[in-house]
Amino acid sequence: MKPEEALLEIRKQDKRKFEQSIDLIINLRKFDVKKNTINLFVPLPYIIKEKKVCGFIELKTNLINTISKAEFPKYNDKKKLKKLVKDYDFFIASAPNMPAVATTFGRVLGPAGKMPSPKLGILMNENEKEINNLLEKINSVTRVQAKEPSIKLVIGKESMKDEHIIDNIKSIYQAVLNELPNKKEQIKSVMIKSTMGKPVKIEI
Repeated sequence: MKPEEALLEIRKQDKRKFEQSIDLIINLRKFDVKKNTINLFVPLPYIIKEKKVCGFIELKTNLINTISKAEFPKYNDKKKLKKLVKDYDFFIASAPNMPAVATTFGRVLGPAGKMPSPKLGILMNENEKEINNLLEKINSVTRVQAKEPSIKLVIGKESMKDEHIIDNIKSIYQAVLNELPNKKEQIKSVMIKSTMGKPVKIEI
């Protein structure tokens, strides 16, 4: 069915006591995760939520919470490190701090897909203007990764307008399509669902 029909279907499902997210699932075929990689930052037409960002930088700022290099050793404590990764959606770092970030935080940030990335997350200059620019970019993109032959990610919230959710779906779908060697042949199915709801198959 069309995305707009699927969203109507989803909105008829049982209401929950919290605001559910709307998730997109793209199932792939003939996709070998060892040979093919999908790791993209896709700009979305409509922001889903403001991300909680932490910076491994020396500058103290009201824009984000920061951890300076001198504070890195206290995160040798595994509990503190795991809590840190859980508390934030996104991490940025200054270029000079990156080697130490990789050493101290890499083992947990890497598997969680939250390692500051040269694509989006490295500050060349530590000043409020650059941090602000980076935050705007971070809030308007979503990361798309395929660690298995299925991509699952949040593309909206219940409170968003259907047409805004659909625009976000199309942006992600197109970006994934562009990365696949055999394009549409490699897409097995596309579904959307609410957090607690049943998936509904859609055609794009």
